[in-house]
Amino acid sequence: MSFELKSPENERAAIQVPKEISNLNKPFSGTLCSQDGDEYDVKNNIIDILGGQPDFSSLASYTNHWKLTATIYEEIWRKRSLSLLTGEDFPIEKEHELLIEWTEPKEDGLYLDLGCSTALYGRALKAAQSKANVVGLDFSMQMLEEARIKAEADETNLYFVRADAKEMPFFSKTFDGIVMGGTLNELTEEVKVLNEARRILKEDGVLFMMHLIKADAWYGRLLQESMGIGGIKFWTKDESNKLFKQAGFKVDEQITRGIVCFTRLRVS
Repeated sequence: MSFELKSPENERAAIQVPKEISNLNKPFSGTLCSQDGDEYDVKNNIIDILGGQPDFSSLASYTNHWKLTATIYEEIWRKRSLSLLTGEDFPIEKEHELLIEWTEPKEDGLYLDLGCSTALYGRALKAAQSKANVVGLDFSMQMLEEARIKAEADETNLYFVRADAKEMPFFSKTFDGIVMGGTLNELTEEVKVLNEARRILKEDGVLFMMHLIKADAWYGRLLQESMGIGGIKFWTKDESNKLFKQAGFKVDEQITRGIVCFTRLRVS
């Protein structure tokens, strides 16, 4: 299916995104235009709504724009992180099982991998339901380029959009589901992003969230406080749930393992 983006210049103007852009076996570059004529570059199937370089609000956001970070993120860190953070054997396949069980991707549904990094979640959704339509959004072109490489290697068709999660270029009630893995801890304005997620999610949609919570042990808290210097934030489970409620969500399911919290949210 094709879908529409909302023009940043005029919130009523649509940008038609052709289905061909999601076919990563065929490189697509050029320009997309809104009904009002504002233009946005497409380079190698990645739609760039931002253009230029964003302002770096933290060290964490800055390092996400390094090519080295994008290259090593998935293989060196992400596939091993949950076993380290939960203190138990927690392979990536187990995380994906929970993702699919709680999201239940459906044929012809439209899903957003928010803060997608290398689109680990987005690719898992497509693997579970090949006829679902998945959009990966990130503000780092380096992460999106790596995500495109991995998706093409997996023969997975995805849409990729470079945009700011605080002002997402989507119309209200667009998505059947949103998935977000680890991004919440890196956000500088998390309430704005959650409000945006609430806006673009359908009334019966689901938001699958994985994020890290405050450690109980003093040495864990000390480490997390030092990470805060780089812009990484942590909340207790109760504090996290207050954030979700503030943004108009209700907790439908929740599991914690060590400092890792999985939550399924629905519109309240």
